Amino acid sequence: MGKMNDNSASAMEIDDEKSEVSTQINPKFSINVLQLLKSAQMQHGLRHGDYTRYRRYCTARLRRLYKSLKFTHGRAKYTRRAITESTVTEVRFLHLVLYTAERAWSHAMEKRQLPDGPNARQRIYLIGRLRKAVKWAALFAQLCAVKGDSRTSLEAEAYANYMKGTLLFEQDQNWDTALHHFRNARAVYEELGKYSDLDNQVLCRERVEELEPSIRYCLHKVGESKIQTSELLDISKIEGPGLDLFRAKLEAVMAEARSQQAASMTEFCWLGHRFPISNAKTRVSILKAQELEKDLNGSAADSLPAEKRLGIFDKIFAAYHEARSCIRKDLNSAGNAETMKDNLNGLDKAVSAIIVQRTIERNQLLVTIAKSKFNKHRDDKGEKITKPEELVRLYDLLIQNTTDLSDLVSSGRDRKPEEEAFSEEYALKGLAFRAERCFCLAKSYSLAGKRAEAYALYCHARTLADNAIQKLQSVADSDMVLMQELKLLERNCRSDSCIEHAAAIMEEKMAPEKLSKGISTISLTGAEKKVGNFLLDKLDLYESAVGNSSTKEVPRIEAFPPAFQPAPRNPIVLDITFNLIEFPSLENRMKKDKKGFISRLWG
Repeated sequence: MGKMNDNSASAMEIDDEKSEVSTQINPKFSINVLQLLKSAQMQHGLRHGDYTRYRRYCTARLRRLYKSLKFTHGRAKYTRRAITESTVTEVRFLHLVLYTAERAWSHAMEKRQLPDGPNARQRIYLIGRLRKAVKWAALFAQLCAVKGDSRTSLEAEAYANYMKGTLLFEQDQNWDTALHHFRNARAVYEELGKYSDLDNQVLCRERVEELEPSIRYCLHKVGESKIQTSELLDISKIEGPGLDLFRAKLEAVMAEARSQQAASMTEFCWLGHRFPISNAKTRVSILKAQELEKDLNGSAADSLPAEKRLGIFDKIFAAYHEARSCIRKDLNSAGNAETMKDNLNGLDKAVSAIIVQRTIERNQLLVTIAKSKFNKHRDDKGEKITKPEELVRLYDLLIQNTTDLSDLVSSGRDRKPEEEAFSEEYALKGLAFRAERCFCLAKSYSLAGKRAEAYALYCHARTLADNAIQKLQSVADSDMVLMQELKLLERNCRSDSCIEHAAAIMEEKMAPEKLSKGISTISLTGAEKKVGNFLLDKLDLYESAVGNSSTKEVPRIEAFPPAFQPAPRNPIVLDITFNLIEFPSLENRMKKDKKGFISRLWG
């Protein structure tokens, strides 16, 4: 028995030695795939959705890897060199495969982001690039399963599943298989997020959130989910490079639904007018703008941040400008058809008026943002304080917009009651904007210390606000929000004018005292600096010259500019005797001209 135990122990030792030797011969490589890709994507274009820049980075990275590994494909003639398990002798060979897949994927996404979308030929090329990305991702997973450690193998498998799901997602087919691949990738990232360090946990959680919309969309297409289109639109607002394909797919679906809905839209109603729309592109653009307007005026509009609302306004302007360009193209090709020309002119006028109206709303939003920053304390760090001049400029734009809108609406021959009421409403808004502008201008003069001008402007702003309130009260259906704003403005004008009046009286009373104090401190040698106040005068004392961080004091290092000091200079010599000196005559020493015989005759 003892002999058998010795033999088994020696056999186990031999096996251990063999495993150690095999590990040394075939080392396991480790790649943090998600962290590597996320860092490269964020640093090289995908932070801003620039897939062209990221593709060029992948190409340059591959060129450097091929050259450093001496794995080029020949000089004169291209000779393909395959990457197999025996080829992978270091981790950079795995990087080669990974960045090749990334280059193909980014090229496909670049084609997806074309302005008008990929056409049929470009779509075939896009799907071909995605197939290439799936092929290289599968090879990467296969090589990592043999040459990588367990974590690298899992991440590579999740990456390959994500690429396969992306290809099927773009092809609009095999939604069950796409759902299976996306779920596999999500399960891997959820598990990896539990046992890694903090940075990797955050990255895995972000990738799970990016995969969630694609999974829900696949469930929606399979029929296992009752998710509505509005919920899909909410999901598409999540940011991330992994969601670009989902957003493009959803936008294509919405454009198709919009075109189907536009087929039933035959006319456009505006202020009592009905204008027929014959162009399909015009209908689709107007419908897109109206859907975006619902996002601004819906129940969830108040919870939207200001940046999101400004972005929605930009999309609305783009849609209406596209509709107006289509209308004007139809107007140029209308020929001599007077009825069609009248309808197109009326439609152009209506769309232009709506553009100006949305511009006014956008500028009002900018005023709200600027006012919120204007009212903040100056102690708030990292926050830019709005100056009154900026508000004056915004109100100038609003006054110009209301004038343009009133002129545009009143330019027709047969005006309807709705147009007259609309024009009066914006005329009142223009009067309110003038009062607000005058108030902000008074604030600007007040901060500059010009009390008399500020007092006069506050009084004028109060008069304008009172006139606007009286006109609003005479209107049947007055805007109560505007009424409250004008009443608040009138109270602010009254209180600020009293403050300016009191400040002017106090400054006038204190003017003689300030003048006498200023004259008493005048010195012919310049400003006398106080000894001990500056750092250079008290270097022997351990006392701060920077001041308290809570109070915005100027650091007192040395007096600048320095005071004037008398300095010696060279004496000035004035030569005043030069003009009185009588110099001797030099004619006898001057050379005389010798004349010839002929010159003496003719003198």
